[in-house]
Amino acid sequence: MFNALEVFTTVFVGLMVGVELAVAVVLNRILDALPEDSGQLGRAHGGRMLGAVMPVWYITSLVLSAVWAVAGWHHPGAGLVVTAGALLIVSVIMSVLLLVPINNQGKTWTPENRPADWKEQMNRWDRFHYLRVAVIVAAFTLLVTALV
Repeated sequence: MFNALEVFTTVFVGLMVGVELAVAVVLNRILDALPEDSGQLGRAHGGRMLGAVMPVWYITSLVLSAVWAVAGWHHPGAGLVVTAGALLIVSVIMSVLLLVPINNQGKTWTPENRPADWKEQMNRWDRFHYLRVAVIVAAFTLLVTALV
């Protein structure tokens, strides 16, 4: 049962990291290259869609990591899992304080109501997102290392 928890947690966090990495390095670049208002509309839609799913994914990843850390406290790699959990906490704090406020505004924008500095705000979101991706990649790496 403990091995299943380890594998499930690692896969669950890994899928989250994959989605966030794809947003950072692929999806947002594609949206930014679209003509006229298409990119902004795509970002708004993505903000609504992923804004509903990702909080559950982040919190579940954190909970699974905490359960693994507690259940495996005396197993090899427990310190790595605790550190990964701490990084996931950092990613949640970053999300709430830095990314969610921008996303909550951006997901309501249309070409008619967006602010003049909307591109600068999206660029700021992107920079924060790159940093968050680095944090969750580090957490995932620690979980994989603890697993093997």
